[in-house]
Amino acid sequence: MRDSEHDAREALMAISPFDHHLGLELLHCDEQLVTARVPVRPQLTQPIGIVHGGVYAAIAEAIASLGTNRAVAAEGMVGLGQSNNCSFLRPVSAGAVHATARVRHRGRTSQVWDVELCDDDGRLCAMARVTVAVRPLRPAAAAT
Repeated sequence: MRDSEHDAREALMAISPFDHHLGLELLHCDEQLVTARVPVRPQLTQPIGIVHGGVYAAIAEAIASLGTNRAVAAEGMVGLGQSNNCSFLRPVSAGAVHATARVRHRGRTSQVWDVELCDDDGRLCAMARVTVAVRPLRPAAAAT
Protein backbone atom coordinates (compact mmCIF):
# COMPACT_ATOMS: atom_id res chain seq x y z
CA MET A 1 0.00 0.00 0.00
CA ARG A 2 1.34 3.45 -0.94
CA ASP A 3 1.80 6.00 1.84
CA SER A 4 -0.88 8.26 0.35
CA GLU A 5 -3.41 5.41 0.37
CA HIS A 6 -2.54 4.58 3.97
CA ASP A 7 -2.83 8.25 4.98
CA ALA A 8 -6.21 8.58 3.27
CA ARG A 9 -7.53 5.46 5.01
CA GLU A 10 -6.26 6.64 8.38
CA ALA A 11 -8.00 9.98 7.84
CA LEU A 12 -11.30 8.13 7.43
CA MET A 13 -10.98 6.80 10.99
CA ALA A 14 -10.63 10.29 12.52
CA ILE A 15 -13.25 12.96 12.97
CA SER A 16 -13.33 15.54 10.20
CA PRO A 17 -12.40 19.21 10.60
CA PHE A 18 -16.14 20.01 10.53
CA ASP A 19 -16.88 17.44 13.25
CA HIS A 20 -14.06 18.91 15.32
CA HIS A 21 -15.54 22.40 14.83
CA LEU A 22 -18.92 21.01 15.92
CA GLY A 23 -17.29 19.74 19.12
CA LEU A 24 -17.89 16.05 18.41
CA GLU A 25 -16.28 13.79 21.02
CA LEU A 26 -16.06 10.23 19.70
CA LEU A 27 -16.53 7.74 22.56
CA HIS A 28 -16.72 4.39 20.73
CA CYS A 29 -16.51 3.38 17.09
CA ASP A 30 -16.75 -0.01 15.47
CA GLU A 31 -18.57 -1.53 12.48
CA GLN A 32 -21.79 -2.07 14.45
CA LEU A 33 -22.00 0.74 17.01
CA VAL A 34 -20.77 4.31 17.31
CA THR A 35 -21.25 6.58 20.32
CA ALA A 36 -20.35 10.24 20.67
CA ARG A 37 -21.32 13.41 22.46
CA VAL A 38 -21.40 17.10 21.62
CA PRO A 39 -21.37 19.66 24.42
CA VAL A 40 -24.03 22.34 23.96
CA ARG A 41 -22.64 25.83 23.46
CA PRO A 42 -24.26 29.05 22.19
CA GLN A 43 -22.89 28.61 18.65
CA LEU A 44 -25.01 25.46 18.23
CA THR A 45 -28.34 26.94 19.27
CA GLN A 46 -31.27 28.67 17.62
CA PRO A 47 -32.14 32.24 18.71
CA ILE A 48 -34.40 30.83 21.46
CA GLY A 49 -31.52 28.88 23.01
CA ILE A 50 -32.22 25.29 21.93
CA VAL A 51 -29.89 23.10 19.87
CA HIS A 52 -30.42 23.73 16.15
CA GLY A 53 -31.91 20.81 14.21
CA GLY A 54 -28.99 20.88 11.80
CA VAL A 55 -26.68 20.00 14.69
CA TYR A 56 -28.58 16.76 15.33
CA ALA A 57 -28.46 15.92 11.63
CA ALA A 58 -24.73 16.68 11.45
CA ILE A 59 -23.99 14.49 14.48
CA ALA A 60 -26.04 11.63 13.02
CA GLU A 61 -24.34 11.78 9.63
CA ALA A 62 -20.89 12.13 11.17
CA ILE A 63 -21.11 9.05 13.35
CA ALA A 64 -22.89 6.91 10.73
CA SER A 65 -20.13 7.81 8.27
CA LEU A 66 -17.43 7.01 10.82
CA GLY A 67 -18.96 3.58 11.49
CA THR A 68 -19.24 2.89 7.78
CA ASN A 69 -15.64 3.96 7.20
CA ARG A 70 -14.50 1.66 9.99
CA ALA A 71 -16.14 -1.19 8.06
CA VAL A 72 -14.99 -0.35 4.52
CA ALA A 73 -11.70 1.58 4.62
CA ALA A 74 -9.52 -1.56 4.61
CA GLU A 75 -11.15 -2.50 1.29
CA GLY A 76 -10.18 0.85 -0.28
CA MET A 77 -13.71 2.24 0.06
CA VAL A 78 -15.17 5.35 1.69
CA GLY A 79 -18.56 6.13 3.20
CA LEU A 80 -20.31 9.28 1.96
CA GLY A 81 -23.61 10.55 3.32
CA GLN A 82 -26.45 9.87 0.90
CA SER A 83 -29.64 10.46 2.91
CA ASN A 84 -30.34 11.84 6.36
CA ASN A 85 -33.85 11.88 7.84
CA CYS A 86 -33.97 13.42 11.29
CA SER A 87 -37.02 13.77 13.57
CA PHE A 88 -36.92 16.16 16.54
CA LEU A 89 -38.78 15.10 19.67
CA ARG A 90 -37.69 17.33 22.55
CA PRO A 91 -35.34 20.29 22.84
CA VAL A 92 -31.90 20.37 24.41
CA SER A 93 -30.60 23.69 25.71
CA ALA A 94 -27.76 22.75 28.06
CA GLY A 95 -25.38 19.92 28.87
CA ALA A 96 -24.56 17.68 25.93
CA VAL A 97 -26.21 15.80 23.09
CA HIS A 98 -25.39 12.09 23.42
CA ALA A 99 -25.57 10.06 20.21
CA THR A 100 -25.70 6.32 19.55
CA ALA A 101 -25.66 4.90 16.02
CA ARG A 102 -26.41 1.27 15.19
CA VAL A 103 -25.95 -0.28 11.76
CA ARG A 104 -29.19 -1.77 10.38
CA HIS A 105 -28.07 -2.76 6.89
CA ARG A 106 -24.63 -3.39 5.50
CA GLY A 107 -24.68 -3.76 1.71
CA ARG A 108 -22.01 -3.69 -0.94
CA THR A 109 -22.83 -0.11 -2.02
CA SER A 110 -24.59 1.35 1.03
CA GLN A 111 -25.14 1.08 4.75
CA VAL A 112 -28.16 2.21 6.77
CA TRP A 113 -27.79 3.42 10.35
CA ASP A 114 -30.33 4.32 13.03
CA VAL A 115 -29.16 7.10 15.34
CA GLU A 116 -30.64 8.11 18.70
CA LEU A 117 -29.76 11.50 20.16
CA CYS A 118 -30.44 12.01 23.88
CA ASP A 119 -29.98 14.66 26.55
CA ASP A 120 -27.94 14.30 29.74
CA ASP A 121 -30.88 12.54 31.43
CA GLY A 122 -31.04 9.89 28.71
CA ARG A 123 -34.30 11.22 27.24
CA LEU A 124 -34.69 10.69 23.50
CA CYS A 125 -34.54 14.12 21.87
CA ALA A 126 -34.09 13.26 18.20
CA MET A 127 -33.70 10.22 16.01
CA ALA A 128 -32.31 9.83 12.54
CA ARG A 129 -32.00 7.26 9.81
CA VAL A 130 -28.85 7.81 7.77
CA THR A 131 -27.98 6.07 4.52
CA VAL A 132 -24.28 6.10 3.69
CA ALA A 133 -23.10 5.38 0.15
CA VAL A 134 -20.01 3.15 -0.11
CA ARG A 135 -17.69 4.21 -2.95
CA PRO A 136 -14.07 3.63 -4.01
CA LEU A 137 -11.59 5.86 -2.20
CA ARG A 138 -9.52 8.05 -4.47
CA PRO A 139 -6.48 9.03 -2.37
CA ALA A 140 -5.45 11.89 -4.64
CA ALA A 141 -8.91 13.44 -4.26
CA ALA A 142 -8.87 12.85 -0.50
CA ALA A 143 -5.59 14.71 -0.13
CA THR A 144 -6.82 17.89 -1.88
